[in-house]
Amino acid sequence: MRRYSQSRWSRRSGSKRCGSTLIEVMLAVVLMAVTALGLIAGQVWSAREARAMAMREHAAWIADSVAETMREPSAGDSAIRQWSVHAAALLPQGQASVADSGGVSFARVTWASVRDMPGADDVIDKPESCGGVDVPAGSSCVALAFAK
Repeated sequence: MRRYSQSRWSRRSGSKRCGSTLIEVMLAVVLMAVTALGLIAGQVWSAREARAMAMREHAAWIADSVAETMREPSAGDSAIRQWSVHAAALLPQGQASVADSGGVSFARVTWASVRDMPGADDVIDKPESCGGVDVPAGSSCVALAFAK
């Protein structure tokens, strides 16, 4: 039986191969780090968009409720104040209001936009106004037209 003084693996790999293996490992780690950062950025963006969508959903729900309430002849300022309280509880600086413009009424809900959302000029499909009233910068709006 023959014994080897060196292991089988150390004889095969020369000194030139040891350095290239380290470079390959470093490149693999860098590639995994870049991929992980991309995945994290995608998750952060998705969470931000989900939060903005939830705010728009709450605002649309409140605007629909205001419109339904105002269609009743006995509804007045107390109903608007009640829904404005709901808007303030669900949305940052939320306000509900009703405006009339040319025979059409608008139930409008405005709230402060999230700081890291795109600015007013960055949004492509943003309407010019919200129920006939311009929305100030840093605010978002949902308007629902209805007839009394």
